[in-house]
Amino acid sequence: MSTYVDTSALLKRYVEEADSAAADALLHADSALLTARHTVVEVRRSLARLLSGRDLAAARAMFSEDLRAFSIIELDATTCEAAATIAEMMGVRTLDALHLAAAQRVAAPGSGFLTFDVRQAQAARALGMTVVGA
Repeated sequence: MSTYVDTSALLKRYVEEADSAAADALLHADSALLTARHTVVEVRRSLARLLSGRDLAAARAMFSEDLRAFSIIELDATTCEAAATIAEMMGVRTLDALHLAAAQRVAAPGSGFLTFDVRQAQAARALGMTVVGA
């Protein structure tokens, strides 16, 4: 089984929030983790906004190490076109549409979509994805 991980779920590993323990358990439950290239930008931006000093340095180092275990889905023309269609059709935010399109691109029976973003979870379910987390 594989699990697509969005930014809302991944951030909970580095910043203590509600559901951080649940996110961590779900991340460790699957050895085939996937995410899209733009997740790197989203996570690092959020870490820089939420943390500073040694906490930021430690979180960035941990994220960099964790990322090695992920398969990264590149945001090629096909994925971006699918994201544009999803954004038009569902009215989701741009970065969420990119996550959803990337997840659709690699979806296999039994794969999950890990998010703690309620709006994104609703959109993923509407697209027929199995949502875990939210």
